[in-house]
Amino acid sequence: MDSTDHEILALLVEDGRMSFADIGRSIGITRASARERVQNLMGNGFIEKFTIVVNPGLLDKSVSAFFDVQVTAQAIVIVAETLANLKDVSSLYIMSDMCSLHMHVLVKDMGALEAFTHAHLFGHPDIVNIQCKMLMSRIKQRRGGPRI
Repeated sequence: MDSTDHEILALLVEDGRMSFADIGRSIGITRASARERVQNLMGNGFIEKFTIVVNPGLLDKSVSAFFDVQVTAQAIVIVAETLANLKDVSSLYIMSDMCSLHMHVLVKDMGALEAFTHAHLFGHPDIVNIQCKMLMSRIKQRRGGPRI
């Protein structure tokens, strides 16, 4: 992977629908070369998939909460898989201490957040501690994976 591939990735992180011609014009290569490079990046696993960024507020999901959930070590994978399958969980990570999950939840309102916590977190035998922080304002949003 060279600097041209890095430039292509940066462009696609900003606009995954950018045409091969526009990519080529932006970095000084041909449309055919841009197409070939993008296909190689996909084939080699650098690009996993193309996706969109949705404005949750317009989808009636105005409450954004971040949870740090401490789980018994023997149950972390099972709890993580269960939570990851819930529609209100937008992202979930197993953290390096191997007993913590970091989870982002998007819901309609505070009542929905309370219902979520009661249904899926409180009283769970393998969850030993829960911390929740609410999003106040979004300053910078990650798009398309890590910046390269």
